[in-house]
Amino acid sequence: MSAAVTAVRGPFISFVDDPFLTGREDAFVYESDGLLICEDGVIIAAGDYGALRERLPQGVEPVHYPDHVISAGFVDTHIHYVQTGIIAAFGSQLIDWLNHYTFVEEQRFSDPGYARQMASSFCDELLRNGTTTALTFCAVYPESVDALFEAASARNMRMAAGKVLMDRNAPDALLDTAQSGYEDSKVLLERWHGRGRNLYAITPRFAPTSTPGQLEAAGALRREHPEALMHTHVSENTGEISWVRSLFPERRGYLDVYDHYGLLGPGTVLAHGVHLTGYERGRCAETGAAVSHCPTSNLFLGSGLFHVHDAKDPKRPMHVGLGTDIGAGTSFSLLATMNEAYKVAELSNYPLDSIKAFYLATLGSAQAMGIADKIGSLQPGREADFVVLDPKATPLLAQRTARVNDIEELLFVLAVMGDDRTVRATYVAGSLAHDRDATTG
Repeated sequence: MSAAVTAVRGPFISFVDDPFLTGREDAFVYESDGLLICEDGVIIAAGDYGALRERLPQGVEPVHYPDHVISAGFVDTHIHYVQTGIIAAFGSQLIDWLNHYTFVEEQRFSDPGYARQMASSFCDELLRNGTTTALTFCAVYPESVDALFEAASARNMRMAAGKVLMDRNAPDALLDTAQSGYEDSKVLLERWHGRGRNLYAITPRFAPTSTPGQLEAAGALRREHPEALMHTHVSENTGEISWVRSLFPERRGYLDVYDHYGLLGPGTVLAHGVHLTGYERGRCAETGAAVSHCPTSNLFLGSGLFHVHDAKDPKRPMHVGLGTDIGAGTSFSLLATMNEAYKVAELSNYPLDSIKAFYLATLGSAQAMGIADKIGSLQPGREADFVVLDPKATPLLAQRTARVNDIEELLFVLAVMGDDRTVRATYVAGSLAHDRDATTG
């Protein structure tokens, strides 16, 4: 059986290293007329069209996107698919918002039919926004996990997800136990992790909603399955931090709760980290645990400003990715998320340029999840997930991008002005998964 070969031509950008640490020249690749050749869902060649066109198999004509920008697919390192229905729910601070909206909505996912409906809508919305991989919370119900992985599998997406572990401080209908949470998670992990492109994430919601016994069980599951990811929240809100201190007075701080139970390490993604101390940032760097920077959510709930320059301190750099944190986050678009990340950085007296912003949304997020060998760049050997961005998507965008002088300025304009309309096409494993301009009917 012959291999399935596809090809795409157009300007492309990619990353080979971290521009926070090495600088643009050593981290960033730009081809003004590039060619990607994909075989069986993997990139086998990427570079200048003139140099590579002779490698195209006979009969394979590349899809041409002149005057566009092709990037590795966006990677969302923190999102809640089960909160899609409560985006833009008026709220105050984190804990009130959870009680008034989140816990009510998540109870609806005990219905497998509702879970399947929302999972399908969620995956389509990701693709419409150029996001090809997401690390998402499900609900406490195992059926919500099955629904999400089934929807992702039907689209051949690389998806990471897990059942929420939560055995206290939430409505009774959303509580499991330390034992049932462990057993359900183990069954789901063994069912889905590594099946197709799926990845399982052990998912305690956050320290206040898990007893010490449940966190101990989560640590045991991670030791038994070190190949799995670990996904939770940390230091999002000052009130939350105080709550953790009251619940775990014997621990040095919020991060130390997870550290104590063996939940830090490569493949651990901690959402927010707005108020991490210097010691805690250093501990993340030592263990390989990453932070998902979620600026639209942090601004929406008034949680605070994440200092990306502190996290990327060359003396002890942390892995950092971007997250939309739907539904406290306000957009599925990682372009919109880059826009807000820039503003947060400005308020912290740190200009976040477009090269660093696009890195955070692609290779940086893949590194945060520990899967940069699979996704996050357009290097040969990586899975062929990429997004095609249209600098003329709206009249105003076309007017502005006509004035740009170089690729860095173009990317900045796309990050500040772009949204789902800017995504011309999304490719998953080398195949077209979303076409903005496709006719219907």
